[in-house]
Amino acid sequence: MATGMTTDERTPRVVCVTGAGTGIGRATARAFAAEGARVLAVGRRPEPLREAASSQPERITPLVADVAADGGPERIVEAVERTYGRLDVLVNNAAIVRGGALGAVTRGGVDEQLATNLVAPTMLAQAALPLLTEARGVIANVSTSVGQRAFPGSAVYAATKAALDLLTRSWAVELAPRGVRVVAVAPGAVETPIGDHQGLSPERIAELRAWQLAHTPLGRIGRPEEVAWAITRLAAPEASYVTGVVLPVDGGAVVA
Repeated sequence: MATGMTTDERTPRVVCVTGAGTGIGRATARAFAAEGARVLAVGRRPEPLREAASSQPERITPLVADVAADGGPERIVEAVERTYGRLDVLVNNAAIVRGGALGAVTRGGVDEQLATNLVAPTMLAQAALPLLTEARGVIANVSTSVGQRAFPGSAVYAATKAALDLLTRSWAVELAPRGVRVVAVAPGAVETPIGDHQGLSPERIAELRAWQLAHTPLGRIGRPEEVAWAITRLAAPEASYVTGVVLPVDGGAVVA
């Protein structure tokens, strides 16, 4: 059975991916579309979203929206329902990093990370819950494997992702009676523009990559497509007995 199809193999599944303009989100939107799903690709910048949808415009619909804004989650769910009439998989991928060791942390940076990385996926999942319940669907959260170990200089980011892991497990128990599964993937070092989005210099990005490589047993940086594969597998109908799991996709970093 194709992952992009419902259990009757006739109606394409509908997937909503946040942070879909670049990196893991873009790869995930394209991976679901390649399997036959209809995808609402959500992000804050129109040009990256257009690029994300360009490979399969008949299956990927871009939506410019800020999931962390007031009313953002409700607007996204309304767009899903208006465009497709259902929702089978919600991928909470949108996140931001505002680095800083203790002593240099700002209240604004903390609030911004909490709003995007933790509050937004909570409110979007809640807004989408009626549709997900009707479809007996899946919530797939994108966490990080560094949330399971020390991450000096970006502790607040790691803490928001560790909290998302706990939400994944808690929601899995809460939503099981509704037939909704909740899973997560925890990427390690992956080739995405997250450093550029932070405003880091090329030298600083190179330093971080060297640190990541030194702590990754497989000895290389991952590709967004490798994380997208894990998301599509966990969200597949064939994984119907899997819930509450947080799967590291990190080249072995979390066990090293």
